[in-house]
Amino acid sequence: MSKRDYYFDNAKFILIVFVVFGHFIRSYIGDNPVIFALYTTIYLFHMPGFILVSGFFAKGFYKKGYVKKTAQKILLPFFIFQVIYSFFYFYLYEDEALHLDLLVPHWSLWFLLSLFFWNLLLVISVKWLKLKPAVLITVSFAIGIAIGCIDAQLDILSIARTFIFFPFFLIGYYLKKEHFNLLAHKTVRLSLLVGALAIFLIALSFPEFDQRWLLGSFSFADLESSNMTGMLYRTGIYVVSFMMIAAFFAFVPKKKFFFTDWGRNTLYVYLLHGFVIKTFRESEVKDSAESIFLLLVVSLFLTMFLSSTVVTTVAQPFIETRWSKLKKIFSSKYEQGNI
Repeated sequence: MSKRDYYFDNAKFILIVFVVFGHFIRSYIGDNPVIFALYTTIYLFHMPGFILVSGFFAKGFYKKGYVKKTAQKILLPFFIFQVIYSFFYFYLYEDEALHLDLLVPHWSLWFLLSLFFWNLLLVISVKWLKLKPAVLITVSFAIGIAIGCIDAQLDILSIARTFIFFPFFLIGYYLKKEHFNLLAHKTVRLSLLVGALAIFLIALSFPEFDQRWLLGSFSFADLESSNMTGMLYRTGIYVVSFMMIAAFFAFVPKKKFFFTDWGRNTLYVYLLHGFVIKTFRESEVKDSAESIFLLLVVSLFLTMFLSSTVVTTVAQPFIETRWSKLKKIFSSKYEQGNI
């Protein structure tokens, strides 16, 4: 695309706000059925939506050196933040010893590791094996549904999440902008809105639902389910998640807004907001902050702050392993005679 698409920047910014908001309200899902229903509804589409967009923009995978470039862009920040979060948890939880494990991603870092593997799987299956879309999509769903049958530690190298969420990445890759435009029809929007509200009400009616099903990192045995029941659950979650993704994208604005440009900095928000969320969960502030409106406002402002030029400039060396923003500032000051 020669011109940046405001639609997807808007979508990414709104999605990352939902990610931050979902992590904030996580502390209250056991006490408040409305928050639980909201949390469940959000988790059905916020990360799957992000993954689908990531797949949509992976269409350049056929270019020479793509895998190497992707590894540098994704794996280096993963290892950097895996180490940083290890020290952060050591001090936050006052552990007796520092635990540095590069095989099991800390909290939200699973996304980076899986993102690398999704790109690698795309290269292998489409470029090298030349599998047809129908075959590849069918196989990806089959593996995503069945992997929970493996009674093992599936969070190692983010194995479970890689295969469970790969169908979203893959379908995102095959989608075209015209497919998103179809969601703009009034009848489609209304139908999807009614469906989304119905899902929220269903979640409100079943507060005993184990929300771990939505995380994609547990085996069926861990979820105390038989393999057959687990596969049926996973299939149902796929169906509902895709409907919720469609409902979300049906209402994403296409024009440029004050937050549109911040949609380019979602990785910064994703990697940095965990320090705030984890500190919040261990603080006394949590006990007096059980307000959906308050937490939504805080989520919005935190996302805006972490997307700001100040934060992205300081954090760029760790996230993009580049110093271009800092060099630009120093070179500008040097030209002005301030250095």
